[in-house]
Amino acid sequence: MEIKQFSENALTIHLGDEIDEQINRQLVALRHRIEEMTFPGIEEIVLSYTSLIIYFDIFKTDVTALREAVGKVDESSLLEEKVSYRVIEIPVCYGGEYGPDIESFESDGLSPEEVIALHANKEYLVYMLGFMPGFPYLGGLDERLYKARLETPRVRIPPGSVGIGGKQTGMYPFESPGGWHLLGRTPVPLFDRGREEQILYEAGDRIVYRPIDQAEFKEIAARIKAGEYDIQFEVREG
Repeated sequence: MEIKQFSENALTIHLGDEIDEQINRQLVALRHRIEEMTFPGIEEIVLSYTSLIIYFDIFKTDVTALREAVGKVDESSLLEEKVSYRVIEIPVCYGGEYGPDIESFESDGLSPEEVIALHANKEYLVYMLGFMPGFPYLGGLDERLYKARLETPRVRIPPGSVGIGGKQTGMYPFESPGGWHLLGRTPVPLFDRGREEQILYEAGDRIVYRPIDQAEFKEIAARIKAGEYDIQFEVREG
């Protein structure tokens, strides 16, 4: 464990150099430990692939005491700690206008139906959020779906688009440029300022994509607009 201070209001705790599920588990457990310390002035704890950043109020937080407390955490014990996480179901309409790149996998020997079968109905680990608020970088993609990003990125990707970039899958909360291969789209707002939880997930959670057709896509979109749709999720501990 390396603890460094790159700015006056943040500590960075570095646990490794590789994208690894075990490191993610340690980071999630460490975040839980730090939250339990209840240090005054801690404003936010942000996870990346291999590090955790603690942002704090320099006028309220004793950074020396915080650094010492974190440094006393036994790194190996983090793997033994049970923490709760959510498994969130995201409905996705694959192919067609929502997933214009799904047929590009035919050059890899996969039909659109096979791509959907490989991509949907499995749990993906949220390693981190980045690029924009609510954009999840997900691990657990079947290696048969690995695909390098587009040589020429799109200027506009609609919000809710689900795609693949390299060895990862993820989804765009907002309209944005991007170079990921688009497989489908969800009608569920991934970021909503009016929602109690503006972002549906955080690092350590899991996401499951559930295939839907265009009729159900429109039905869910209408229910969301009317405030009648509930996001499906399950809380687990492990």
